[in-house]
Amino acid sequence: MSANQDTPPEKPSLKGLNVRALRMSDVEAVTELMNLPGYRAGTLRPPFQSIDAVRKRMESPSPNALNLVVELDGRIVANGGMNRFEGRRQHAASLGMGVHDDFTGRGVGTTLMAAFVDTADNWQDIKRMELTVYTDNAAAIRLYEKFGFEKEGLLRSFGYRDGQYVDAYTMARLRA
Repeated sequence: MSANQDTPPEKPSLKGLNVRALRMSDVEAVTELMNLPGYRAGTLRPPFQSIDAVRKRMESPSPNALNLVVELDGRIVANGGMNRFEGRRQHAASLGMGVHDDFTGRGVGTTLMAAFVDTADNWQDIKRMELTVYTDNAAAIRLYEKFGFEKEGLLRSFGYRDGQYVDAYTMARLRA
């Protein structure tokens, strides 16, 4: 085996990361992202999401939603949404996000989470951000803890994935 075969391929630089609002023209790229096996495993989405189903969800966002994508040199490598609650829970928002299978562990999730936290803290005065995460998603849990999220509870048999029920944590970040 040559030296070239012993070394893993070089990963592309993440210098070109750009966070921006979701656009309707992103529907095909977002659908492709949602259908990746690793991305999907961390969500409640079933396999084989159709472009039409994703488009329909994109056309009817919650009025208090902030939906973002992360691009790397024009290619969507992550997406997420933050939905502010109303009424007596207007100080809180729920959060969901996912990263392309080929870009996990490389700072893409950190970039997206930083955008949501900045918006929540400095633009929307959101005191409480909350989310659920499967208990076996160690990388996501580390990311959330890095941003101050704490586990608040265990949701047993929360979702059905790959032929079995899986548990999830409920986590929240409280701004002082």
